[in-house]
Amino acid sequence: MASPVSASIPLFLCLLMFQNLNLLCFVMAARTMAPDSKAKPLLLPLRTQKMSTSSLPMSPNKLRFHHNVSLTVSLSVGSPPQNLSLVLDTGSELSWLLCGGSTAAFPSFRPRASSTYSPVPCSSPTCRDRTRDLPIPATCEESTRLCHVALTYADASSSEGTLASDLLRVGESSPLRTVFGCMTSAYSSATGDLYAAGMLGMNRGALSFVSQTATRRFSYCISDRDAAGVLLLGHDTLSFLPLKYTPFVQIALPLPYFDRVAYSVQLEGIRVGRTLLPIPKSALVPDHTGAGQTMVDSGTQFTFLLGDAYSALKQEFQRQTKGVLPVLNEPDFVFQGAFDLCFRLPTGSGAPPKGLPAVVLMFSGAEVAVTEERLLYRVAGERRGRDEVWCFTFGNSDLVPMAAYVIGHHHQQNLWVEYDLEKGRVGFAPVRCDLASQRLGLVL
Repeated sequence: MASPVSASIPLFLCLLMFQNLNLLCFVMAARTMAPDSKAKPLLLPLRTQKMSTSSLPMSPNKLRFHHNVSLTVSLSVGSPPQNLSLVLDTGSELSWLLCGGSTAAFPSFRPRASSTYSPVPCSSPTCRDRTRDLPIPATCEESTRLCHVALTYADASSSEGTLASDLLRVGESSPLRTVFGCMTSAYSSATGDLYAAGMLGMNRGALSFVSQTATRRFSYCISDRDAAGVLLLGHDTLSFLPLKYTPFVQIALPLPYFDRVAYSVQLEGIRVGRTLLPIPKSALVPDHTGAGQTMVDSGTQFTFLLGDAYSALKQEFQRQTKGVLPVLNEPDFVFQGAFDLCFRLPTGSGAPPKGLPAVVLMFSGAEVAVTEERLLYRVAGERRGRDEVWCFTFGNSDLVPMAAYVIGHHHQQNLWVEYDLEKGRVGFAPVRCDLASQRLGLVL
C-alpha cells in the first residue's frame, strides 16, 4: 500500500465484506523480535474486529477509514502495554496506529497512557532520513515541531498524524522500540463495519516492521474458510512444502510509478483452463515510468490486472463459462469500483457451480492457480428477483485507477506464501493450512 499507485490500496480495495462477521481464527507462529534470539515460535491469534461505524472521528467531507481485511495480528504497544489489533499488510511500509484519548470509543492507542511513548521531532534523523521510502515525504508541523506523516491511496483514502516511537511486543517476545505513525485521522470512501486499530507495514522499506525487526524471512497460509491459518515470522524448516520460487523484480533507478520496496515479481502470462491468453509480453513488464509492476500483497483483497490483460481475461472467462454463468448485463454495476464482470446465481446456492475453468497466474519458476470458490464473490445485499449477484474476483486496475498488477490475499488462500528477503524471492506452495500447521507442531 505504500506507493503512489498504492500496492495495497488499503482500505478501499483491501476490503473483506464479511456480512456474518464470523471470527477468523488465524494463528501466528512468531520468532522473538530480537534477531539473535533462539526462542521457540510463539502463537498469537489473528482475527477480524467489529465496531460501530459511528465511533471513528469524522470529517465533514470524507467518510470513515475502514480496515475490512481478514489478516489482523494482535500485539501490545506502550508501557503499560496496550493490546491492539493491526492489519497485516505486505504492501505498506509505515506501521501506524489510530491514536485517541482515554475516552475514545474506537480501538486506538492512547499515547498519554504510555510512559515510554516518544514523538519524533522534525530534527531527528528518523524524520529526515528514514522516511525516504514513503510515497509522500514527511513534513514538519510548525506548531509542534513534530514529524508529520500522511498516507494516501488509490481510492482517495487517507491517514495522517505524527511519527512516534514506543515499545512494541509480539507475544512473549522482548519489547522492541519501534517507529510508527500515530494517526489522528483516517478516512476512506469505503463502507463497512470491520475495524482494527491500525496497520502493520511489512514491505521492505526502511521503517517497515520487517526492517525494524531485522526479519529476513516470513511466511503465511491463509485459510479458505473460517478456520485457523498460520503466519510464521523468521526461519523454520519447511521441507515438507513443495515451494516454488520466483525472484523479486529489482529496478535500481527511481521511477515515478515503481514501488521499489514492494514485493514485486514478474508476471509471465495468464491461462484460463488450458488456454494461454494472448497478452503481449510488453503489457506485463514495467514501462519506462515503472507502471506495470506486479506486487504480492496481503493487504489487498482481490487481484487487479491492467486494462489489456484484464480485457483478455474477461473475454476468455466469459467464453468458457457461457451457458454456466448467466452474465448480470448491467453496465452501470461495478462492484468496489473495479469489478465489472458479474453474474446471476440462484439465491441460496452458497457457492459457484463446479467445473469453472481455473485462472493460472504464471511467473518465472512458479504458478498461482485460482480455482472454484475463489473465482467468484457474492455481493451482499444485491439481489435480482430470485438471484444473487456474484462478481469475478479479478478487477480492472484502470478503473481504480492504479498503474500496477496486484495479487490479493483472496487468491492466496490455501497457499503457503514465503517472503525470502535473504535470497530475494517469493515462494508459493498449494497446501491445506490446517495440515501445514500440524506439520509445524502447531495445534489450531
